[in-house]
Amino acid sequence: MMRYAISVAGAVLLLVPSSLPGQELPPLRTGMDATFAPHAFPSLSGGYEGFNIDLANEIAKRLKRKIIIDAAQFSGLVPALQAGTYDFLIAPTTVTKERAENMLFTEGYLNTDFQFLIKKGSPKIAKLEDLKGKTVSVNKGSLYDSWARELEGKIGWKIESFGTQPDAVQAVQVGRADANVAGNTAIAWAVKNNPQLELSYLYSTGLVWAAPLRKDSGEMRKTIENAIECMKLDGAIAKLHEKWFGFPPAPGSPAVTVYPGYGVPDMPGYDPTVHTPACG
Repeated sequence: MMRYAISVAGAVLLLVPSSLPGQELPPLRTGMDATFAPHAFPSLSGGYEGFNIDLANEIAKRLKRKIIIDAAQFSGLVPALQAGTYDFLIAPTTVTKERAENMLFTEGYLNTDFQFLIKKGSPKIAKLEDLKGKTVSVNKGSLYDSWARELEGKIGWKIESFGTQPDAVQAVQVGRADANVAGNTAIAWAVKNNPQLELSYLYSTGLVWAAPLRKDSGEMRKTIENAIECMKLDGAIAKLHEKWFGFPPAPGSPAVTVYPGYGVPDMPGYDPTVHTPACG
């Protein structure tokens, strides 16, 4: 049975049984933005729950390791990973060329498209240019933050960054922002749970979410990727997809597709070594 322990820093300890009593490897350490529902958010029964919490726990179970998940703001997760605090990150992290030049990534496990939400009754957004002169809220340090700021001059919108995604959503509710942009799963969850909001423009990226590690963690990447590939093959990720998002993953999507090599094809750090997942 899963047990939770919360420290004053907000860490969550998920314990999974080990098959090697007295010979256990040290716990894996990872980090997560625990305000990013439905990927991770506070549970009414204590601790945290969500797609990525379940994903981390299942990875640890298959590796026969305990795992410690720290809850922190997204902007601090990558620096903490690079400083050696974490072995990998379980927070949904979009793979970009810039990030892949500085970290190793497992293969993708979910598509990541960007979506906007607006206050119900507000003018519809049919294209990015419709937000000219508008204020768009983002989660500080996220890809949505950097992406939106890069387009600030071109689109003519104003970007406001907030420490958490719920704060960015709240900015739209109270009229501080005209729209919020984040991953489509997080935006759909926010709208589902708030009748004052509605879905708006979906921006397709062709990018994926994957688990980042430090550049010196090649062997650990292979181990974690093997677990992820086995979860795809036996349908475990597909079940989590339905549980948390309410619909099955599309055929051919990263949630059900095992890719050749290690990492994300066509991105820096990709290792084309042919391998067969060892699932047991």
